[in-house]
Amino acid sequence: MAQPEDVKTKAGFVALIGAPNAGKSTLLNSLVGSKVSIVSRKVQTTRALVRGIAIEGDAQIVFVDTPGIFKPKRRLDRAMVTSAWGGAADADAVAFLLDVRKGIDEEAEAILEKLPEVKRPKILILNKIDLIERSVLLAMAAKLNEKVQFAHTFMISALKGDGLEALRRELAKMMPEGPWLYPEDQISDAPLRMLAAEITREKIYERLHEELPYESTVETDQWQQRPDGSVRIEQTIFVERDSQRKIVLGKGGQTIKAIGQAARKEITEIAETQVHLFLFVKVRENWSDDPERYREMGLEFPKG
Repeated sequence: MAQPEDVKTKAGFVALIGAPNAGKSTLLNSLVGSKVSIVSRKVQTTRALVRGIAIEGDAQIVFVDTPGIFKPKRRLDRAMVTSAWGGAADADAVAFLLDVRKGIDEEAEAILEKLPEVKRPKILILNKIDLIERSVLLAMAAKLNEKVQFAHTFMISALKGDGLEALRRELAKMMPEGPWLYPEDQISDAPLRMLAAEITREKIYERLHEELPYESTVETDQWQQRPDGSVRIEQTIFVERDSQRKIVLGKGGQTIKAIGQAARKEITEIAETQVHLFLFVKVRENWSDDPERYREMGLEFPKG
């Protein structure tokens, strides 16, 4: 749908940054009003920069949900942290999200230290405010504003939706004037096949988050439109050891069947058509050292 000639439109990017499990993916999904980023109890589930798109008045806000910033130990960790800071530097505004239950812990301190280097307007978002006393929140907000110059501070509950309208309105004001970057009805520029892989990965975590380390990835190998309008999807779940493969399959294939059913239900909603989902589990030792897997996830492969 074309925008009216006489309306001055705005469009820009907002990077959501924060420690793992700060609630960035939940916030992104709430702001956009649809599922564009996976939500998991397991830390480090957002691997690539997932973009969700929200319309607020005449402004189109493109949210970049960066991977949680933490101390990188392995090559995959380094790729995700580099990706997160890169996403912040490229945005029109940077939103730092803090889980108020954790407060200003070591992870938050590390981000706050580096944040002034990002020469972009910054806003502070205190999340999960329904779980903390107001006096504690106000003291925390004051302390954070002493450390970094934030243009605005918002107190929200991403899960319950509290405070999101005011946040969206303010972000819309911060966007530069210009034509919209995406069609009005598009909520994410993550291709459907990548989104489908993310959904399956989320279902694996929901089911096996204690038993399976997060060194597992899912790739959509085939996305085939059938004559009846339905879609046939083939996905491969990659794990690093045969013992992990057995965990994913489960006794008599029960676990993978349950994962497939849960993923199919959600992919069907997003694809808006009937989905036939086929899952395969393969062992690929040291996949986290394979440059090709990084490209699949939209990450730069870190050297060394």
